[in-house]
Amino acid sequence: MRVLELSPSDGNGSSDNGDEPLPQDADYSNVLSLSDELETSILARFPRSQHWKLCFLNKRFLTLARSGEIYKIRRELGFKEPSVFMLASKEIDGTVIWRFDSIRNEWLKGPSMINPRCLFASATSGALAFVAGGLDARAYSFQILDSAEKYNSESQCWEPLPRMNKRRKFCSGCFMDNKFYVLGGQDEHGKDLTCGEFFDGKTNNWTLIPDMWKDIPLFVSQSPPLLAVVNNELYTLDSSSNELKMYEKGSNSWKTLGVVPVRADAQGGWGVAFKSLGDELLVIGAPSVSHSERALSMYTCCPDPDDEKLRWRQIGCGNIQLNHFIRNCAVMGT
Repeated sequence: MRVLELSPSDGNGSSDNGDEPLPQDADYSNVLSLSDELETSILARFPRSQHWKLCFLNKRFLTLARSGEIYKIRRELGFKEPSVFMLASKEIDGTVIWRFDSIRNEWLKGPSMINPRCLFASATSGALAFVAGGLDARAYSFQILDSAEKYNSESQCWEPLPRMNKRRKFCSGCFMDNKFYVLGGQDEHGKDLTCGEFFDGKTNNWTLIPDMWKDIPLFVSQSPPLLAVVNNELYTLDSSSNELKMYEKGSNSWKTLGVVPVRADAQGGWGVAFKSLGDELLVIGAPSVSHSERALSMYTCCPDPDDEKLRWRQIGCGNIQLNHFIRNCAVMGT
C-alpha cells in the first residue's frame, strides 16, 4: 500500500506546480485487466436479486441486464430463471398485466395479452409463460375462451398459439414433459370437464386426454385444480379429501399417496397454496390440527410414490399471526 504523497504547497493549499495532488492509495500498475467475457461470466454468478447494484458498476453491465443477455449467460451456466407474473383485477384502463423487474426491484406494467382473460390456466418454463382458456376479460363479454398464447420474457411479447380442443374456465395449467398441460374446468355450458389436453411446441398442436381428471371428485363451487409438478411428476391436492395424489401417466389414473396437513376441504380448495419448490411440494393454509380457524401453516414434502407415509416438514412462521386464506401465491427462483 502506498500513502498519499503531497507536494510542498503554499499557504493557500495549492502545490508549487499548480497541479492537484493525486491519491495514491494503491498501485495498479501491475494489475492485469480482465477480458469482457471473463468479467461477464463472473458477474453473471451474482444472485439475480443483487443485479440492480451491479448496474452501477459500469454501462456495459447495465446494457447486458436491460437487454436480457446476462440471463442467457446465467442459463448457460446452469441457473434457473423462472418468471413471475401477476394479473391485477380490472383497473380504469381494463385488465392489466404486471411483471416484476428484479433489476429495478419494482413492479412494472407489462404488455397486454392478445386476448385479455381471467380465470385461466397458466404455467411457466424458462423464459416462457403460457396461458389458455378462461373468461374473456373485455367489457360486457362473458365468453369462455379456447384461445391460448405464450409470453416471451426476453422479447416482452405475446404470441398466439393454436386453439385448444375445448373451451374452459376455472381450469389449471402445468408444464410437464416439455409440454403445457391444461386440466379440468368448465365448458361454455357450465359442464365440469374431466378431460385434459396438452400443447406440444414441437408439433404446434393440442392433444386431448379423455378422462384425465375422472378420478378426482367434482362438486359445486370448488376451486380450479390444485396442481404442482416435482421432478417431472404431476401431483394434485384433492380438496374433497385433503389427500395428495400423483398422476400415473401410463394408466391415465391418480394414485393416492396420503393426507395433506391442511384443510383444503374447508372452502373447496379456495384459499390454499399448493406449489412446487425445487424438489419439494409446498402447501400453505389452515392446519388440520389447529383449533384456531384463522391460523396459517406452511409445510414442505419430498414426495416419493414408493414411501408408505408422507413426511411433511412444518416451516415456522414465528410469532406472526397470519390469515390462513391465501389469495395467490407464486414461487420465484433467484
